[in-house]
Amino acid sequence: MGEANEPKPNTLFLEVSGAGIPEVDGLFVPSTAPPTESESGTVSSPGYWNGKMAWDRADGKSARSPSISYSNSYKSWRICRLDGHLAYDMTCDDDLPPTDREWHVYKMGVAPAPKIVLHYCDPRQPCPKPNVVFVIGGPGSGKGTMCELAESQLGWVHLSTGDLLRSEREAGGETAATIKKYITAGELVPNEIIVTLLKNAMEMVTRTTGKDNFLIDGFPRSLANLEGWHEIFDAESELPKMLYFECPFPTLEKRILGRAKYSGRSDDNVDSLKLRFDTFKEETLPTVEFFKRKGKCVEIDTSQDRQAVYAEVGDHLSEYTDAALSKKPLTERAEILLGLRPYPKS
Repeated sequence: MGEANEPKPNTLFLEVSGAGIPEVDGLFVPSTAPPTESESGTVSSPGYWNGKMAWDRADGKSARSPSISYSNSYKSWRICRLDGHLAYDMTCDDDLPPTDREWHVYKMGVAPAPKIVLHYCDPRQPCPKPNVVFVIGGPGSGKGTMCELAESQLGWVHLSTGDLLRSEREAGGETAATIKKYITAGELVPNEIIVTLLKNAMEMVTRTTGKDNFLIDGFPRSLANLEGWHEIFDAESELPKMLYFECPFPTLEKRILGRAKYSGRSDDNVDSLKLRFDTFKEETLPTVEFFKRKGKCVEIDTSQDRQAVYAEVGDHLSEYTDAALSKKPLTERAEILLGLRPYPKS
């Protein structure tokens, strides 16, 4: 049995790029240097140096192991050249090499200093499969609110297909022109584009944060959407669970009209609501019925008060939620979303 204070295994990977010395660039993997006493008298352990994680070059060419490590004597993170001389450093006490600040060019370094990207899984290997829960409901059913709460309080990642399409279009990505053409014509964006954006977003989040629990808001809106999902992901893989937010139309109407006072949304009116609700019934309800037949649909009555709905959502996500996050106090924003405190007047 390991000691209670034994550090957790180093399973992180670092990608260094843009250095003034190209030989510094490349992938760095958890150090395999044998236990050694450092300059400060600290005995290292596998993947660690001076009590913090440490890395070797993936190609094994560096004369120094570890190649990226922390110095207790100088209170700084350090990156070495292939010949073992130190090239870049960052004075700080961060647990991990900083990725959000410019590094200092050390004695044997050349400007510019490199940038570091942290990977939570080996970038040479396929990304681990995501744990996905679809969230479906009519306009005003509370999908966005509950997804925001699950993200901020329970550690789940909230992805919206609408947000991803807008971001891709505004960023000028490779499919931006195609997306713009379909949206301008009032037509549905092809499933392949939507699902590919979802897949890429999930992989980026998993690789850079280690998170793999995803709530996909407003998808699949149709059986065609689901077919597109299976075309991109393994058709034989397990069908994700769906949370279906069921809410009667009169309640939705009351919420939308109440929201219209401050939302600024052009579609927050009775005529638009009826159109959106009819579209939901025609296109999306058959998809909900399909998930029900497969035993993969959890129906939640969102006409209840928000606290009751959030409790149900949390319960259905608990299997994959970090228990420590479930117990943490509500933030001020969460209390506002749950109606436990008023929205700021400003």
